[in-house]
Amino acid sequence: MRLDDHWFVACRSEALRDRPVAFTLQGVPLVLFRGEGGRPGALEDRCPHRNAPLSAALLRGRELECAYHGWRFDTSGRCVSVPGLTGPPKAPAFSARAFACLEQDDRVWVYSTPGAPPRREPFRFPNLAESGYATLHRVFRVRAGLQAALENTLDVPHTAFVHGGLFRTDRRRSEVEVVVRRFADRCEAEFIGEERPRGLAGRLLAPRGGVVTHVDRFLLPSIAQVEYRLGQASHLLITSAMTPVEESLTQLSVAVTFRLPLPGLLVRLVLSPIAVHLFRQDARMLALQSDNLQRFGGERFASTELDLLGPQIARLLKQAARGEVPPSPGEVLHEHRARMRL
Repeated sequence: MRLDDHWFVACRSEALRDRPVAFTLQGVPLVLFRGEGGRPGALEDRCPHRNAPLSAALLRGRELECAYHGWRFDTSGRCVSVPGLTGPPKAPAFSARAFACLEQDDRVWVYSTPGAPPRREPFRFPNLAESGYATLHRVFRVRAGLQAALENTLDVPHTAFVHGGLFRTDRRRSEVEVVVRRFADRCEAEFIGEERPRGLAGRLLAPRGGVVTHVDRFLLPSIAQVEYRLGQASHLLITSAMTPVEESLTQLSVAVTFRLPLPGLLVRLVLSPIAVHLFRQDARMLALQSDNLQRFGGERFASTELDLLGPQIARLLKQAARGEVPPSPGEVLHEHRARMRL
């Protein structure tokens, strides 16, 4: 499954400094570097002359100089200099293939179709600059395909078993109603009447307990959000912008934004190691799943009504891979209700 004409996070802004950075997007090796004015650029990671990797190049001012024969390129991919050539390099074959690239929300984004003008703006992470909110930023990689990583992030039933104690438990479950909605460009599951999740993470969200507003959502092409609210005092939003590096490797650029009735510094100190540990638990299970899919030569799934968003995510990703443009993103196309025990 290839997703063309979409923006994906390549790296945090701080990772792109005074040297080129190698990165792979949907199996295509790229090189990132800062050009004129410090603006980021993304080129295919091979010099058009003799295919040397441009990620091994040097930055000369704001141009990328190939380490093999010294050809220089700007962020548009144009070859601006060939040492020893008695004239400017004009042939189109001299240019490196370029991908649209920009910086937003302290992240470097790359457009997945080379040479194409972007048809849309990148996703914007919410609450980053909003007064009263604090944010944790993390970048993870999981040995799993994009669809599996997305479904795992938004899958509630596994949390009692993979994250038991830290987030939910398999004991003392209560029944809640879930409203599942599908839009042209996203889907969401709203949990109604859910008590504060049991475990350490839940106690941070709502120290005194209570009924929370909980919504899980997927937004094309690769955004997963888990959101909890308790009145006006507590709001926790985990946003994961996922990048398909290779068929079975996905990068997660995560922002955890929160407004809680506890000191922000204290929450950071406690929440950060919890988040890392939860990720490692998920990463281990996704790797086991990926290995087993290879062992059996493919997937064979059985789903129940508890698999709330997995089928919706699969449907939306397939539509995006076919290049189908959402007709009216704000309109609810389908809605159904289910009950489950949490």
